[in-house]
Amino acid sequence: MKDDRGLYYYPFPTNKRVRMYVRQGPDDIQFRMWNQDDPSMWDSHGWVPHAAIVQAQAMYKGGAFDPRRAYDRSLAEALLKEGA
Repeated sequence: MKDDRGLYYYPFPTNKRVRMYVRQGPDDIQFRMWNQDDPSMWDSHGWVPHAAIVQAQAMYKGGAFDPRRAYDRSLAEALLKEGA
């Protein structure tokens, strides 16, 4: 899907109030989350390269937010390919 911020998918399909935006950065795919319930998140958190997300996934010990589910590289690649 696409809007004025760019290409996005729903990282939590049952919650349409959160979107994960994707773009192709200079070296890697980049991600940026937007939350309708916390619009300041967009301004306070910039674009995150996939390599940094992989590092965060290695530290994940369980909990409510699973970075493996939220930051989906395969889905991001498909969106970027479709949007090209």
